[in-house]
Amino acid sequence: MLPFEVEIPFVSHLGFRLHRWENGEAELHYRARPEHLNSYEVTHGGASMTLLDVTMAHAARSAIPGSGAVTIEMKTSFMAPAKGALVAKGKLLSRSSRMAFCEAWLYDEQGALCSHATGTFKYVMPEVVQSLQAAKKQIKTD
Repeated sequence: MLPFEVEIPFVSHLGFRLHRWENGEAELHYRARPEHLNSYEVTHGGASMTLLDVTMAHAARSAIPGSGAVTIEMKTSFMAPAKGALVAKGKLLSRSSRMAFCEAWLYDEQGALCSHATGTFKYVMPEVVQSLQAAKKQIKTD
């Protein structure tokens, strides 16, 4: 498991684990806790979409070290219930200096495809990310 480069409170709350992010690809793992399930006792679609979103953003970010990525748009299709230990795999399809176009797949513990997403992301350049992190540290220490 790899550490996330920046702390994302919602991602920490959900318990996502980063396993790989390099060369335009990313892989995250997740096991939904009881409070993250829907009324059918499967992973809530919102949690699945968040996992796909974060996976695509990491695939985009892997192409520009130190950058951030903000979601501009996302489309998700659900094919099967997401149960048990989940794996999301994302890929950067194309990028410009400011935008990234990605897709991701979510698999259950048997390897069945549960959902698929595409997304467009706007890059936040490394110097902006660094200044935001410095400001956050200053606020915490004052």
